[in-house]
Amino acid sequence: MEKSNGDLVEKPKNKKQIKKKVRVSSSEKQGKKIENISENDETYEQKPDLFNNFKISIEINVLAVILFASALSSRFFKLDQPRNVVFDELHHGKYISLYMKRTFFFDTHPPLGKQLIAAVAYLCNYDGQFKFERIGSEFTDGVPLFGLRFVPALCGSLIIPVAYQLMLELGCRNWCAALAAFLLLCENTLLTQSRFILMESILIFFTLCGLLFVLKYKRLNMKSPSALIYLIIASVCLTMATCVKYVGLLSWLLSLWIICRDFWVNHLGDKRLSDFTIFLCAVLRLIITFTISISIYFSIFFVHLIILNKAGPHDSVMTSAFQASLEGGLASITKGQPLLVSHGSQITLRHTHGRTCWLHSHTHVYPIKYADKRGSSHQQQVTCYTFKDVNNWWIVKRPDRNTLAVENTKDPDSIKHGDIIQLVHGMTSRALNSHDVAAPVSPQNQEVSCYIDYNVSMPAQNLWKVEIINRDQFGDVWQAINSQVILVHFNSTQALKFSGRQLPDWGFNQHEVVTDKIISQDDTVWNVEEHRYTKSENEKERERELVAAEMIPSKGTKLGLWERFWELQYKIIFSSPNTQNVHSHMYSSDPLDWPLMVRGVAYWLSEHDNGQIHLLGNIVVWYSSTFCIILYLAFFVFYLLRQRRKIYDLSFDEWEQFKTIGEVLVVGYGLHYIPYFFIDRTLFLHHYLPALVFKILLCAALIQHVANIVKTKLMLRFIFHLSLCIWILSVMYVFKRFIVFSYGTTPLTSKEVFKLRWKDTWDFIIHKS
Repeated sequence: MEKSNGDLVEKPKNKKQIKKKVRVSSSEKQGKKIENISENDETYEQKPDLFNNFKISIEINVLAVILFASALSSRFFKLDQPRNVVFDELHHGKYISLYMKRTFFFDTHPPLGKQLIAAVAYLCNYDGQFKFERIGSEFTDGVPLFGLRFVPALCGSLIIPVAYQLMLELGCRNWCAALAAFLLLCENTLLTQSRFILMESILIFFTLCGLLFVLKYKRLNMKSPSALIYLIIASVCLTMATCVKYVGLLSWLLSLWIICRDFWVNHLGDKRLSDFTIFLCAVLRLIITFTISISIYFSIFFVHLIILNKAGPHDSVMTSAFQASLEGGLASITKGQPLLVSHGSQITLRHTHGRTCWLHSHTHVYPIKYADKRGSSHQQQVTCYTFKDVNNWWIVKRPDRNTLAVENTKDPDSIKHGDIIQLVHGMTSRALNSHDVAAPVSPQNQEVSCYIDYNVSMPAQNLWKVEIINRDQFGDVWQAINSQVILVHFNSTQALKFSGRQLPDWGFNQHEVVTDKIISQDDTVWNVEEHRYTKSENEKERERELVAAEMIPSKGTKLGLWERFWELQYKIIFSSPNTQNVHSHMYSSDPLDWPLMVRGVAYWLSEHDNGQIHLLGNIVVWYSSTFCIILYLAFFVFYLLRQRRKIYDLSFDEWEQFKTIGEVLVVGYGLHYIPYFFIDRTLFLHHYLPALVFKILLCAALIQHVANIVKTKLMLRFIFHLSLCIWILSVMYVFKRFIVFSYGTTPLTSKEVFKLRWKDTWDFIIHKS
């Protein structure tokens, strides 16, 4: 657009409409010249605009940095003190040492947290030679203790700024987010857990990170490519939380709830979107969340199994095939043995799933009568024994053959699926037998024995049918290590079963073996572990063979990575160490005890004085946040009732934010707390910490809500601010007062310890004077 006003011409410049002023003479040539100059000027001034598109903008939240620096200073202060094994460092530290030596171990928790610590330990040249024998053991100078405790301390420090950003993402103001971070900073239990080789700080960090990016994804609502990036990061973080401890699955459930609700509200309810578009959005979410999560989960376990390729003290939990695939241990025994089980094979039969034990017999017989006056067969006892023993050996025999020696080892008379066999006990030469007699401890089942001919009207019933349950994988021929078999008693059609119950003293407290009418179950599955062919027909010669025989290794047993992965998953889910189910620990607690912190946990006591590490929270924070859970629910019900009466106390935006806080924090608290009421295992206060974090965040959010309520009333606002200041000072006071129990570096007298016993249920340890 040109506008003439005397000698002046105004011309807009490109889309930005920048006006240029140029003097025009009466000469046409001069006009063209001036026009060319104008165009050149425009071209010249456009060049900087091209480069301005590549600006990098860095935004630093000073308050978040200050909070992070404060967390770093508190978590890393004297991190290598005390130089003693503290509480569960006994277990986790032992696992780190086994990682360094590449020795297999079994743990019911996933391995990521231990892998991260082990990676730093490797960089610090830790050799894994320190033995974490007991709580209180002093670390040697060669142990890089700062490096071992580095990852939990770093994650514990990062929790603070992540929580700050999470509260901002929930729509809270800066001061509210800072208050939430401050409360976490002053929470003594979080400080304690962050300073040692423990998993909770790593778990909470990944949980909060995942939740933060889920909320970022929800805010963008697929309006930009960044939303997909946030969803990917959230999936990675939440999967990593799950790979630290399976309680991370609860955070996954919370995040899936948020994602699904967002999809329900913002996509299914949007009439502008076609059905096909909605379908694509749903599929995209599923692909991103599940594909990434499954890939990361598998990868972490594959790394775990690739690193731990040597046999160790924990591999007895696994099947014989798994053990034989590891270097050393069972592999050195079994890798030279024949594969095919045949007539004349000498074998040990291992209970495949659950409790590790071997089919066993000895010369002792069942008592004539049991304690409940029931009679027995008085036959030779058959048990499941948890140790390697010469009495675990059995000889496989076809019923129609009397010789036992295997003459042709290259082409033996192999046993196949469906064959009928006898199992002859190697040391006593008596056959495995079962009668219609009630088992000693499980009278609903049938007794199993080795048959003794008492010349009475009780003929032998010693025939067993071999059923190979994994023949689709390894074929119809019975193989050592690989084949999993069920032995079905021919006369009663019941399966040989490990009952899981212990015999009384007359059975040397070994495990009971019975037959059961239910054929297909884990406790009826057995496999051959050690195997050799019988060389001699002479009974005494065979006994010497069993006692003194030694296998000559030739080649290892192969078990694929996938097979080992699935077996490890099965063992983690369906079996657990005995210590997990012991309820007699003096510092264990119930979920009902946690909201009011009825008791703590003693972690460590100095040998020289009463300085100690005791897991105990900031009582002001705990009680206040517990009260805020109740207060939030009361507010929520109050607002719902008022809205039902068409009375709206909150604006639409305020009500939506109030609901969002509840959907994330209250639901998160419930998901991380309520399941523990249904868990039958030893529980401690630290199991409550993920739920505690949600509760503390809710406390800060509710304080902001109350501040909004009283902001229009001068007197109420003054009282609120005064009360808030006093409350914050009390939080700081309690944190400082009990910080001695988090660091354990301050010498304490018994009198000073008793002064900190604010509740009768808090049990501190003191030395006898």
